[in-house]
Amino acid sequence: MAETNDKGGHGPRCVALVGPQGSGKTTLLDSILWTTGKLTRKGSQAQKNTVGDSSAEARERLMSVEITSASTAYLGDHFTFLDCPGSIEFQQETLNALAGVDAAVVVAEPDPAKAALLQPLLKRLADLGIPHFLFINKIDKAQGQIRELLAALQPASARPLVLRQVPIWKDGIVTGFVDLALERAFVYREHAASEVIAIPSEVADREHEARYQMLEKLADYDDHLMEELLSDIEPPRDEVFADLTRELADGKIVPVLMGSGERDNGVRRLLKALRHEVPDVSKAALRQGLTGHGEDPVVQIVKTLHGAGGKLSLARVFRGILKDGATLVRSDGVEERASGLFSMMGEKATKVPGAGAGDLVAIGRLEKAQTGDTLTAHRAIKALKRPEVLPPVYKFAIKAANRNDDVKLSAAIAKLREEDTGIVFEQVAETHEAVLSGQGEVHLRTALARAERKFGLKLATQKSHVGYRETIRNATEQRGRHKKQSGGHGQFGDVMLQIKPLPRGGGFEFLDEIAGGVVPRQFIPSVEKGIRDYLHRGPLGFPVVDVSVALTDGSYHSVDSSDAAFQMAAKTGMSEGMANCSPVLLEPIVSVDVHTPSDHTSRINQIITGKRGQLLGFDGRLDWPGWDTVKAHIPESELQTLIVELRSATQGAATFTYKFDHLAELVGKLAEQAISLRAQAHAA
Repeated sequence: MAETNDKGGHGPRCVALVGPQGSGKTTLLDSILWTTGKLTRKGSQAQKNTVGDSSAEARERLMSVEITSASTAYLGDHFTFLDCPGSIEFQQETLNALAGVDAAVVVAEPDPAKAALLQPLLKRLADLGIPHFLFINKIDKAQGQIRELLAALQPASARPLVLRQVPIWKDGIVTGFVDLALERAFVYREHAASEVIAIPSEVADREHEARYQMLEKLADYDDHLMEELLSDIEPPRDEVFADLTRELADGKIVPVLMGSGERDNGVRRLLKALRHEVPDVSKAALRQGLTGHGEDPVVQIVKTLHGAGGKLSLARVFRGILKDGATLVRSDGVEERASGLFSMMGEKATKVPGAGAGDLVAIGRLEKAQTGDTLTAHRAIKALKRPEVLPPVYKFAIKAANRNDDVKLSAAIAKLREEDTGIVFEQVAETHEAVLSGQGEVHLRTALARAERKFGLKLATQKSHVGYRETIRNATEQRGRHKKQSGGHGQFGDVMLQIKPLPRGGGFEFLDEIAGGVVPRQFIPSVEKGIRDYLHRGPLGFPVVDVSVALTDGSYHSVDSSDAAFQMAAKTGMSEGMANCSPVLLEPIVSVDVHTPSDHTSRINQIITGKRGQLLGFDGRLDWPGWDTVKAHIPESELQTLIVELRSATQGAATFTYKFDHLAELVGKLAEQAISLRAQAHAA
């Protein structure tokens, strides 16, 4: 792998390419690899041959669906780029990648209308303290002034956007740029290096204005530079570049560059900025919580892959030298042996003998290690910061399409979850369902396609059942009697039960009110067990809640009474008595917080009320300028498509979190439908 370069002095660095779906990250990656000589021929998404979208699922959907790693060198400096999915449904992949990078390039289109899509990403980068650039891609297709675009983008960023280049226009098309730090003009050459030209006279005034604005923003964090500007002293070029480098690393500014990944314009200038200004791995290590010094390798896994050759753990080396065959210790003391080290180029793995600090390498056959784990040699250390895990917003029930594959299900899902930490899997005992949850339907459908391709498991899906409950409105008394004689010892149990409703949230209450020993003490627990067994399925077909049952009387036989007989008597009494207590269906109501750009709040309110939701109010989202948080109560049954409608109304920006709040009575047609579906499920 790469070693520290004396000229660059930074060593290997890792950079994430992030941005909204369609912004051109994957095309930019191929352009970088072609520009640096790593590729002899560029791919395209239309032809399904890019490095970034190398998996079958990505090519099928013409979009990135997971992290893709590719390494290259530029002017002697070694870089690994992580192409991250732009779809909000695969944002967990991006969060995992960010744990292992030195910087990020936020790729954006030159369209002010899409500015709001960048805010969640820019805020997360700022909160994590990750240095980041903004690269305005597709600059050849820009329709308006760049200053107008920046004015629209600035509210999305908590850090000042510092324009590093101004465009040169000709006949309404951007044909080049002026570098404000270098004070040089360049004309784009398609699929070639830009050509240096004299600064055009028609751009000179704009260049002077923009350069001064850049220096003013830098001077906000440099008193010496501020003094120079106030004294009309032109700062030396080296001082300007030093400020750009320092303030990027410190998270004070977001430099803005521009170009076209499709035409390979502005890519070299981007690479030069990355080469000179991105800090080395030591700063990322400190950000992740690695302190102190040592020579033992310390790595953190950012991605897990399962392939024909076995399991690969894509990991960033934060410190030391990692060698093939090294014994690695997880933070909890579990040991494993590295069996093969590989440099990744999309899905292609090339074996390497070792990796040093700064490198990103795939480690073979770490069967116990998971994404986010910290590994070191000889002795365990405190785990580095793990990536945030997003709560799921969409789910459905799954089962093997072929019943003979049922035994494969758990193992295959376990491997899917290793590859994609955004997936949640749960076996719901009440409904006998296997439920898969994630960030959206495309996310989960992609996971199922991966399960079929990699593990030969075809899965069928259906809407998951809602956790309905039932209770009663009225009280009753009911005798339950179980008597059976079939030769030898018979069976006899007799109970009198008083059944009545409890307040909402009261759960279940059993009262022993037996006097005079009419039911022997040893059988009373059996009566309670029989009642509890019945409560799993009431007269409407659902678990029963908020009910009190008192055992008030009964009788027994000295020979034929038994635990089993009294259990059956209790079940019989409950079955006959509950039907006379006016049973009613209860539906779960969840408390929902919807986070949305403020421009869309009124539309979000309409969506919530259209889902039988009760609006509780809204307020500005904390630390999110221009965003609101809408609070509401919504029936759980309405959540299935909520995320779809929220994203459709907000260009994919809005999201929500939820938790169970209470149960509420459900009557009428919706209740009848739920009861009918439950009956069909039990009959199947």
